[in-house]
Amino acid sequence: MKISIEKMKELRVELKENSYPIYIGSGLLQQKQILLKHIKSKQVLVVTNTTIAPLYLDKLIKSLIDFQVEVIELPDGEQYKKLEYISKIFDCLLEKKFSRNATLVALGGGVIGDMGGFAAACYQRGIPFIQIPTTVLAQVDSSVGGKTGVNHPLGKNMIGAFYQPQCVIADMDVLDTLDDRQLIAGIAEVIKYGLIRDLDFFEWLEKNMSLLLARDKQALAYVIERSCINKAEVVAEDEFETGIRAILNLGHTFGHAIETGTGYGQYLHGEAVSIGMGYAADLSKRMGWLSELDVTRILALLKLAGLPVEPPADMSVEQFLDFMSVDKKNVDGNIRLILLKSIGEATLPINVEQKQLEQTLTNYAG
Repeated sequence: MKISIEKMKELRVELKENSYPIYIGSGLLQQKQILLKHIKSKQVLVVTNTTIAPLYLDKLIKSLIDFQVEVIELPDGEQYKKLEYISKIFDCLLEKKFSRNATLVALGGGVIGDMGGFAAACYQRGIPFIQIPTTVLAQVDSSVGGKTGVNHPLGKNMIGAFYQPQCVIADMDVLDTLDDRQLIAGIAEVIKYGLIRDLDFFEWLEKNMSLLLARDKQALAYVIERSCINKAEVVAEDEFETGIRAILNLGHTFGHAIETGTGYGQYLHGEAVSIGMGYAADLSKRMGWLSELDVTRILALLKLAGLPVEPPADMSVEQFLDFMSVDKKNVDGNIRLILLKSIGEATLPINVEQKQLEQTLTNYAG
C-alpha cells in the first residue's frame, strides 16, 4: 500500500472531451476549491437522501456558500430508484427555474448517484453534474464511468443513459458512518476487480480482508484507489460498453435477477452481485475454465468478507431464467454472461446454452 490518507489522490478517467478527475482523500467535502473548479454557474441542486442529509449536507452546503443552492431529499433505498422519484428532481429544477448551465450534485450512495446522473442527463438534454459518493460501493464502482438510470419492476437499470460527471469526489471520512452491512456490500465490487482483471489485487484481498473489515484507513484508501484505477482503465477503453467494459458486469446478470425477483431492497446490490459471482464461478467451472479449487477459493474470499453466497431459497430456476432474459447484454433472445477464464481474467459476453445454465441454477450450492 503506497497511498497516503493525509494527502489527496487525483486520478483521471481519460475520455477525450469527456475526461474528468476522481479525487480520493479525507476531508474533501470541506475543500471548497475542488467544487469551485467544477461548477460553472451560480445555480446548484443537491440531490441526496434522508439518511445522508443529516450527516453531511451541512458540510457540503458550507462549501457551496457562494452559490444559489437548492436541495431535494429523496427516501433512502433501492425500492425508490424509479421514475416517480426522478420526476421529483425535475419538479424542483423547473420550479426553481434552473437553467441548462446549472450543476446537479449527487450526494449519496449508488442509488442517488444513478438517479441524480440520469436526471442531469435528461434535464434540458443535459446539465453538468458532480458525483459525491458516500458508500464503498459507490466510491469504488457506481460513481465512476457515467452509467446512470432507474429500475423498472421487470428489470434493474433498464431505463438510463451514459452520462459522465464533471468529477467524482470520494471523501473517505463519510465512510465512518457507513454501517457494516453497507461496507461489506461494497467489498463485493472490490473483489470483482480482482476476479476480472487484477490477480495481484485478488491475492492482496485474500491476505488483508481483516484490515478492510476493521476499517483500517490505509487499507480502505488502497482499495478505493486500486478499484478506481481498474474501473477508469476499462471505461477509458470502452466508454459505451460495446466491448471490454462488459466485463465489469461479472455476476451482475444473476445479481440483477435476484434483486428484481425478490423485490428491490431485500438484497443490497453488492450482496446480490456476490451471489451472482458465485454462480458465475460455478458456470465457469462447468465450461472447463475454472478448477474446483478456483471456485472454492473465490467462495472462500466472498465468505471471508461476510458476503452471502447462497441464493434466495424461494427463487425457482424458471424465475431466474425469466428475469435473466431481461438484460442489456442479451442479443436476439440469447442470455449472454460474463464468465471467468481464470482468477484475474474475465471473458467478454458469451452465449450460454440453457442446459448448462440450468445445471448451475439447479445444482449450485454456495
